[in-house]
Amino acid sequence: MKNEKSGSLMAKQRRAGWYYLMPGTVLITIMSFIPIINGFLTSLKTGSSANMKWASPLTYNYTRMFKDALFLRSMGNTFLYLVVEVPIMLILAILLAQLLNNHDLKFKGFFRTCVFLPCATSLVSYSLIFKSLFATDGLINTVLCKLGILQTHYNFLGNPTSAKIIIILALIWRWTGYNMVFFLAGLQNIDYSVYEAAKIDGANGWQTFWKITVPLLMPTIVMTAIMSINGTLQLFDESVNLTAGGPANATITMSHYIYNNSMGQGVANFGYASALSFVIFVMVAILSFISMKAGDKRD
Repeated sequence: MKNEKSGSLMAKQRRAGWYYLMPGTVLITIMSFIPIINGFLTSLKTGSSANMKWASPLTYNYTRMFKDALFLRSMGNTFLYLVVEVPIMLILAILLAQLLNNHDLKFKGFFRTCVFLPCATSLVSYSLIFKSLFATDGLINTVLCKLGILQTHYNFLGNPTSAKIIIILALIWRWTGYNMVFFLAGLQNIDYSVYEAAKIDGANGWQTFWKITVPLLMPTIVMTAIMSINGTLQLFDESVNLTAGGPANATITMSHYIYNNSMGQGVANFGYASALSFVIFVMVAILSFISMKAGDKRD
């Protein structure tokens, strides 16, 4: 009799759990999964706007992109930002978190706020700020000329190499503090007695950092790496607002190119844009999987 009551109670609890999950499940299905399916079906079509029809062959949009020189350039630019910016940003975030987690540091709250403050700036606003700073008649040019480093004003945003460097600097400035918060939370969950024991055993600061801090922060490092990879592969605002993809599409990103194909240049090529979007989705999934495997230290 007791077992029957227990089984009935468990069944009621399971049903109650499903009832609580149902509203969220329905919303996610309607707002996420159905659009994903429709997007994939759209990627198998050609034409613009209401005149779309099934492609022949169905994989036309997917084969087309590998012959598209501008898409390949946008992919190269995006991966350049990813390879350079993400490691620098995460290393700086860890070092800043370690520094601001020091028990003896005064005004920690003030310094933490200063480092995190760029993240509170809107994407459009900070892109426009960097654009004005590095303009030909902007503050950076004025200061460099006053110091005698430059003889004449330099067009930073008009040169492909310097324009890419500015985008990378902007990304590091904007997102380092955001990732620092995660590392700071992870450090505060590490018992301080672990560091005291390491100090008693004769470990110096560098050994403590590599042998204790980094291994214990590995789950946080993996999480921030996945989020950073995801965000960089979908990089859009900086390319649009800071350089407009220029000069001559030298800094354009994949998301910017998708926007241009769908609505940015009045083309309305939704089929091709959807196919490009799914390629980014696959890239994010693959790189996230690699990051998780690289950070998984379980036997």
